[in-house]
Amino acid sequence: MPHITATDGTRIHYEEQGHGRPLVMIHGWTFSGRFFHRNIEALSEHARVITMDLRGHGRSDKPKHGYRIARLAADLRDLIGALNLQDVTVLGWSIGCPVIWSYLELFGQDRLRSAIFVQQTPKQYYSPEWKLGHATCYDQAGLAYLQQQVFLDSENFDQTNLADCLSHEIPKDEKAFLLREMAASPNYARSAMMADHTTQDWRDVLPHFSLRSLMMVAEKDKILPAGGPA
Repeated sequence: MPHITATDGTRIHYEEQGHGRPLVMIHGWTFSGRFFHRNIEALSEHARVITMDLRGHGRSDKPKHGYRIARLAADLRDLIGALNLQDVTVLGWSIGCPVIWSYLELFGQDRLRSAIFVQQTPKQYYSPEWKLGHATCYDQAGLAYLQQQVFLDSENFDQTNLADCLSHEIPKDEKAFLLREMAASPNYARSAMMADHTTQDWRDVLPHFSLRSLMMVAEKDKILPAGGPA
C-alpha cells in the first residue's frame, strides 16, 4: 500500500487518483481517507486527489505516541514533501481543520495555494465569551466522559458518532464499510488525539492567516453549531 514515512518513523498511508493540481484531503477524528469515497471520482476529473490516513487511523501506523495536532501537521508536511507536491489545495474536515491551521502556524504557506475548511469550530470548549463549542465535549468533564465511552463501548460510540454526521440514511453496506474504517482506530490513539484537539483555541491565530480559503458549514450538524465554523 502506498505510504510515506514521517520524520519520527511513522508510516502514513495515502491513496491518490486523477491528474492536475494536487488536492490533499484530511479526514475527521476516528475516520479515514476512505470516508471521501463518494467525492473522489468527481474531484479527480479536475485534480490529483490525495487522501491521507492520519496516524492512528485507517491503514497508517498506530504508534503509542504523536497524537498532538502539531505532530499531525508535521505528518502533513512530510507527505507533501515526500510526494514533492506544489501549489496544493488542502481540505480539512473536522479535526482536519486544526491540522491545517497548525501547519500554517508552524510552516507558513509553504507549497500551499489554498485551503478548504469543513465544519470545525476554532474553539470546542465553552467559555463566558464563547458559546459556539462542541455539543457534548465542551469542557474537561465532557472530554473525560467521551474518553470513557471510547474505551468502554467503542462499537456503540462509533455507531452514534457516525449517525451524528449524517443528515439522511445511507445504505447498510456503506454504513458497515464506514464503521469498519472507524474500528481500525485504536482507543488509545482516539483518546490522546481528542485530548489534545479539544483543548485548543485557534481564534487568536486565524486572523493572521492570508491563505485563500473556503469555509463549508453544515447547518444540520448535531454536534457543532453553524455559527462556530462560520
